[in-house]
Amino acid sequence: MERRITIAVYIVIFAFLVFFLRLWDLQIIKGNEYRKIDERNRLRVIDIPAPRGIIYDTKKRALVKNIPTFDIAVVREDLPEDEATLSSLGRLIGLSADDIRKRLSRATAKPFQPVRLKQNVSFEEVARVEARKIDFPGLQVNVVGARQYIYGDSASHVVGYLGRLSIEQLNAPEYRNVPRESFIGQFGIEKVYDAALRGIAGKKIIEVDAVGSIIRVVRIQRPVKGRDINLTIDIDLQVEAEKSLEGKAGAVVALKPDTGEILALASAPSFDPNLFLRGISYKDWRRLVSDPRKPFLNRAIQSQYAPGSTFKIITAIAALEQGIVTGNTTYTCRGSIYFGRVFRCWKAGGHGRVRLYKALVESCDVYFYEIAKKLGIDTLAQYAFGFGLGRRTGIELNGEVPGFVPTSAWKLEKRHEKWYKGETLNTVIGQGYLSATPIQMAKLIAAVVNGGRLFKPHLLKYADTDIRPESIVKIKPENIRLVKKALMGVVADRDGTGRLARSEIVGIGGKTGTTQVVAGDVTGGETPDKYKDHAWFVAFAPGENPRIAVAVFVEHGGHGSTSAAPIAKRIIEAYYRQG
Repeated sequence: MERRITIAVYIVIFAFLVFFLRLWDLQIIKGNEYRKIDERNRLRVIDIPAPRGIIYDTKKRALVKNIPTFDIAVVREDLPEDEATLSSLGRLIGLSADDIRKRLSRATAKPFQPVRLKQNVSFEEVARVEARKIDFPGLQVNVVGARQYIYGDSASHVVGYLGRLSIEQLNAPEYRNVPRESFIGQFGIEKVYDAALRGIAGKKIIEVDAVGSIIRVVRIQRPVKGRDINLTIDIDLQVEAEKSLEGKAGAVVALKPDTGEILALASAPSFDPNLFLRGISYKDWRRLVSDPRKPFLNRAIQSQYAPGSTFKIITAIAALEQGIVTGNTTYTCRGSIYFGRVFRCWKAGGHGRVRLYKALVESCDVYFYEIAKKLGIDTLAQYAFGFGLGRRTGIELNGEVPGFVPTSAWKLEKRHEKWYKGETLNTVIGQGYLSATPIQMAKLIAAVVNGGRLFKPHLLKYADTDIRPESIVKIKPENIRLVKKALMGVVADRDGTGRLARSEIVGIGGKTGTTQVVAGDVTGGETPDKYKDHAWFVAFAPGENPRIAVAVFVEHGGHGSTSAAPIAKRIIEAYYRQG
């Protein structure tokens, strides 16, 4: 009997020890871990997106506005995943049970973070879900801030658009504290200044019960609104520029010559950023990216083409500064010259006896061929570089290309050939290897007419005291006056190539340019659009103390005189009508 009692006592003691050790393990060894699990089950953290900053034009007119969108989400750990529950939930939100199961299995959300089942739902769907939330533990409707673009496709290449975080962005350090369902800048100013515009998200800590229903709000950390952005763009002028390009592919850049402030930056064709308002559909996305007209291409900063005769401005300045010509130097144009081969002027019968003024006004190629015989390519390149060609302007948009200015060293290094003088003849009239973007040409004409000061073209509104020229090209004042007088004659004179830009409102100066796409006649009849020359026109107004500089480029537009010059006139007159 005593032996049985002793054994029983030992069993009790052993059981107590096992219980004690298990309790020690749970409370002491693994206590912190279980406390955290319990806390997560009891407390939830909900992200509160910050109101996004507004983007304004130069006259403080809002270009965008914030609007709410709604997502249906569920906390995976709270929702029973039996077939009956998933089927019933699917009928409520318009998904199959398999769809819901797949979304839950693919979700990469952290424990107890909501998994999005459906996005951009209607108010009717929101009301329906809110009425049935009690039947589905963890089911919730989340409000997500999105953008509406007030002017539709106007300035879309400048303003850009928002989109949801991509997989790559979810894992990027700069988006670590951004709520995973947020809309962020994916293009244009929205992307470049996203960190400032989106502000700082807030947080709401709530206590929930066993089925995920809210018991109380523990604490709220208020979000910090994003910073507003003021642009230099004048939306009225921007719309006018885009209308002038309707039905065409090309670009218009208008800026202030004495500050570099961009008044309009238009690229055509364009796209409507409101397609991204609630997450663009795959069909719309494929339509845009497969469009042969390339609506996402910002031709103002990403199209680089030979500048044609607009480059004669640089050639003229270089020749004057180097003493190769003066205002009285004359050459005879008979329609072509021979220099190893025939180099033709655009005017088959020739221009006769020509001084520099007439050479610019009537765009005589032969006059500039004669300059090329005495002007080395490297000297010419230095003037081109000095006026900002061959390098990015630094505008606050992604994807800008630098254009290209050839040199003898470049050709030797890249092509293992020496530079030939005949290639200089092509370059002085803006052909050959040379290429530039519309924004570079706007910067160039602005610097020429303001006396050689190069300002960085910019979209962000600065205080006047912050605007300083990047550099100054040293040009004799008398040479600047001579070139400017000729550029005014391009438009004002009877035989000027830019006479279609003549205005009754303000005196306009400029230079036409035509870039050959293919040599010679293609069909012998009417040239198909894809083989037509590209058209350029750079302009400024008025002649004294210019207030606006414009560069117009029209892809396959034909001639700068007939296609691009009237557009520049339209933009300048619209600017002056505003007062």
